[in-house]
Amino acid sequence: MMTITPEAITQIQISAQHSQAQGLPLRIAAERKADGHFHYQMGFDDAQQVGDVLLELDEVSVIIDADSAPLLQGAWLDFVDIEGQMEFVFMNPNDPHYRPPQA
Repeated sequence: MMTITPEAITQIQISAQHSQAQGLPLRIAAERKADGHFHYQMGFDDAQQVGDVLLELDEVSVIIDADSAPLLQGAWLDFVDIEGQMEFVFMNPNDPHYRPPQA
């Protein structure tokens, strides 16, 4: 389905602790905008819906809705330093505007 790096998993766990959401799965959604760009949303959610995909990753549960699943197939979620600011970053080859990181 999709890959979530160890750094992102750690930050998800920290975020759950800070927001009193320990034990709740993280819901990830993706939407293709009119200009083709992808928009992502994340938040803790305890309401699993019919058709949701559930991923169990190192003590973190992730829910992806049926509409987002094809858009996130093969995507990566990472937590990285961007110019001194730590941020979640989606790397998604399904996004026509995606450019892989330069080594």
